[in-house]
Amino acid sequence: MKIGELSRRTGASIRALRYYEEQGLLSPERLPSGYRDYDERSVATVARIRVLLSAGLNSTAIAEILPNVVDDSVVLTGRCPELRDGLAVERARITERIEALVAARAILDSLIGRPLVIDPA
Repeated sequence: MKIGELSRRTGASIRALRYYEEQGLLSPERLPSGYRDYDERSVATVARIRVLLSAGLNSTAIAEILPNVVDDSVVLTGRCPELRDGLAVERARITERIEALVAARAILDSLIGRPLVIDPA
């Protein structure tokens, strides 16, 4: 598929898709005309990239993670202890951010008169 179709299917801008390629996160084939040709797996890859970016990971970390993704599961081998440690730090940062957002939502709920619902999980 061409870049425009991948953009439509994933919601990522064409500019973002080109950036992902520059960063080594996507590797489309190049047609003789110079056009990029993405395979069906690129749709899932772009979705993973966007989730990881939204979690605050940078493209370098994502480039290390993507080769370890197998059927939507990340399989880290013993060869990547630094990556595992870095991911643990990122997870802790995300958890702190989630807690701050939940607290902010509770304050907003009280200000707008909505009942406060506490998730037991």
